Amino acid sequence: MNLISCSINTLKVKGLYDISGVEVGQHFYWQIGGFQVHAQVLITSWVVIAILLGSAVIAVRNPQTIPTDVQNFFEYVLEFIRDVSKTQIGEEYGPWVPFIGTLFLFIFVSNWSGALLPWKIIQLPHGELAAPTNDINTTVALALLTSVAYFYAGFTKKGLGYFSKYIQPTPILLPINILEDFTKPLSLSFRLFGNILADELVVVVLVSLVPLVVPIPVMFLGLFTSGIQALIFATLAAAYIGESMEGHH
Repeated sequence: MNLISCSINTLKVKGLYDISGVEVGQHFYWQIGGFQVHAQVLITSWVVIAILLGSAVIAVRNPQTIPTDVQNFFEYVLEFIRDVSKTQIGEEYGPWVPFIGTLFLFIFVSNWSGALLPWKIIQLPHGELAAPTNDINTTVALALLTSVAYFYAGFTKKGLGYFSKYIQPTPILLPINILEDFTKPLSLSFRLFGNILADELVVVVLVSLVPLVVPIPVMFLGLFTSGIQALIFATLAAAYIGESMEGHH
């Protein structure tokens, strides 16, 4: 039995490793010791993080009693994130605004970077660049963080009673309820990955074939769909957290 258990665990780890290698094109890697690091994800993520940190510095620097246009914009973004969190989570949304806001802003800026900057046409000696959300590792990591967040929310609110949801409304549904928690991060990660990958590929192909006028409408459409994908991910994350705090639906 121990050998069988070991074999199953090995297959699971191998399966996760295989999923992490899903890519289109030749991405850029660093070899650090015996590990292969997705350098293209780190580089483009650092660019996105730098943009967000720079925006945060601008937002909190020298606030005015009569807000300027820039201050109005950042206050609108914050209010929008609060509204999304409150609508999905309920009255106890306050502590979760930073988490939902971080998810939304990181995904939004990452998606827009892929729509505005065709990373793939940047020539590198080995590999190519892509938006952070163009890599399955990024989207899976964001989905797993969401899973940890809603488990934490439910457990801190209800204690061990949180796990009673798996046998509601009847214990017969136990396998289905458990499976549901596995499908949530899968659907979150693959939906985001697939949409951003498809959008970048379309833009790159059109830029290569017709580099002047035709790609522009497609890029604008990509900006719209990129924003929608960020909103969908953040809204679902907030909904899962609210559901775990309120009970089984």
